[in-house]
Amino acid sequence: MFDLIRDRKKFLMGFLLILIIPSFVLFGVEGYTRFSEGGEAVATVDGKDIKRAEWDLAHRQEAQRLREMLPSIDPALLDSEQARYESLERLVRQRVLATAANKLNVFTTDQRLARELQQNQAIAALRKPDGTLDVEAYRQLLARQGMTPEMFEASVRADLSQRQVVQGVQGSGLASTAMARATLNAFFEQREVRVKTFAASDFASRVNPSEADIEAFYKDNAALFQAPEQADIEYLVLDAAALQQGITLSEADLRSYYDQNAAQLSGAEERRASHILLTVPQGATPEQKAEVRSKAEGLLAQVKSDPAKFAELAKANSQDPGSAANGGDLDFFGRGAMVAPFEQAVFAMTKGQISDIVETDFGFHIIQLTDIKAPPVKPFAEVRAQIEAQLKQQQAQRQFAEAADTFSNMVYEQADSLQPTAERLKLPVQTAKGVLRTPAPGQQGVLTNARLLEALFAPEAISSKRNTEAIETGSSQLVAARIVEHRPARTQPLAEVREQVRQRLVAQRSAELAREEGEKQLAAWRGGADAAALGNAVTVSRESAQNLDPRVLDAALSADPKALPAWVGVSLDARGYAVVQVTKVVPRGDVPAQRLAQEVQQVNQWWSSAEGEAYYETLKDRFKARILVPRPAANAAPTAQR
Repeated sequence: MFDLIRDRKKFLMGFLLILIIPSFVLFGVEGYTRFSEGGEAVATVDGKDIKRAEWDLAHRQEAQRLREMLPSIDPALLDSEQARYESLERLVRQRVLATAANKLNVFTTDQRLARELQQNQAIAALRKPDGTLDVEAYRQLLARQGMTPEMFEASVRADLSQRQVVQGVQGSGLASTAMARATLNAFFEQREVRVKTFAASDFASRVNPSEADIEAFYKDNAALFQAPEQADIEYLVLDAAALQQGITLSEADLRSYYDQNAAQLSGAEERRASHILLTVPQGATPEQKAEVRSKAEGLLAQVKSDPAKFAELAKANSQDPGSAANGGDLDFFGRGAMVAPFEQAVFAMTKGQISDIVETDFGFHIIQLTDIKAPPVKPFAEVRAQIEAQLKQQQAQRQFAEAADTFSNMVYEQADSLQPTAERLKLPVQTAKGVLRTPAPGQQGVLTNARLLEALFAPEAISSKRNTEAIETGSSQLVAARIVEHRPARTQPLAEVREQVRQRLVAQRSAELAREEGEKQLAAWRGGADAAALGNAVTVSRESAQNLDPRVLDAALSADPKALPAWVGVSLDARGYAVVQVTKVVPRGDVPAQRLAQEVQQVNQWWSSAEGEAYYETLKDRFKARILVPRPAANAAPTAQR
């Protein structure tokens, strides 16, 4: 089983990420039919095509999301053919699950949607000091992803429905403890091995290529000696963060803001409440639900007639196991801690007030507000820096919003030069030489943005040297650029790269000599020759690799334990060759009970994931899902997005 899991580890990890990280966090997928005219079909699900334009959009959104989450990520990883293909696989998966949700009548209720939005950290971060949502910031956040609030909430609802399709199957997956232990013993099994490595570097002194050899290698491998496509460019950056640096505020402005907002600046208000909860069974009929509500209304009448009995009635009737024993007391909490209907009711009440019936996903609540705790007002000097930063940020955002339309329009309308836009908005025209279509690993900054580079190196932009459109490269940041000089990719002359050619040729032949020597020794040792050169035996396992190359370790652990001692040859590619002798299987030792329990739980999770994956494969067959473009080779070089 673990061989299967290991072989499919990457696939399963991606599957788990899809389930755990909601696709609606900071990005979304537009409606399925928006790009129905977007070029050739690259996949099909249930008779409906996925077009190349949809694939391109999905990949750009995924790449942008990862760049925002991991600013230091190597751009080449995001722009590789493998990454693009994985984006297509995710898009197909989403389409399959959406089709299944629709045909299986799996829907998400308004209450479930509201609870999910409440738990979304990206949205929670947009709450103002008084606990209300900053609606404008919310709209801006979604606009940066090309969505309106309505589109975003629809995508969340669709995502939740799609997740339900496989969650039922995954939740039923369970491996027995005996099977889990047998699997773990096999997975953590140890093996005693002896290893001899034939390093390519040890054979380099034997290789002395002639000029003819070098010229032939250069001719046969010209693609290895390409100078990449480059461009010298001009560009403009409109950045709210930069605008903020130039803003100055008077002391009077800061003091006025403090006088009007002192309470909010001092911290969030907390409230203490008690409640009586009557739960509604999952899948309850309307009649059963009405019966629970009727009981709640009866309790409400008792509470309102004698509020002093609230705690007594909560102990006797509340079905909340966490608070019933305490008379329904929930202690102090702030905004965002409770589900929306409950929170709205509590923060609209006055101290001592008893609510009417409040319905949530948990059931029916009767709430009593028992206390309000407002933090002490902080002195002006303590919050002055906070006020200044907040006001500068607000003004910079306003200035950015006012300038953004002008910036976008001018770089488009006066596309032959960036200078008019620069003069109008008082922005410096910046320059860069040797800009690559695919940035070097580790590079950062606006000139590594995939969308900007895609626009900059588009055929029309290269030929006409016109401005790109205004492209969002970060939060409240727009960039436009134009090519001044373009240098296409070219094969470097042999005279320029002769030493590189020689080094590659020596490395290749050294690896070949190492492999030949390793295979020769392997044959001799298998035939009974003295194997003293193998050195001392070491015990290895998946937990303790003893610094072995992963390929060597995998070969040692994959050897047939019924045919020991076993001999295995392992190619290390450019590094050389290794010979492994497996002499003994060493059972796993005793494991503490706590760790064993954790490992059994992990096996169950893997088992559930495998069952979920098997169910997804069934859905793919049912809805005739097919990817129409070939899977890229494992070592495909990074390319620019098409």
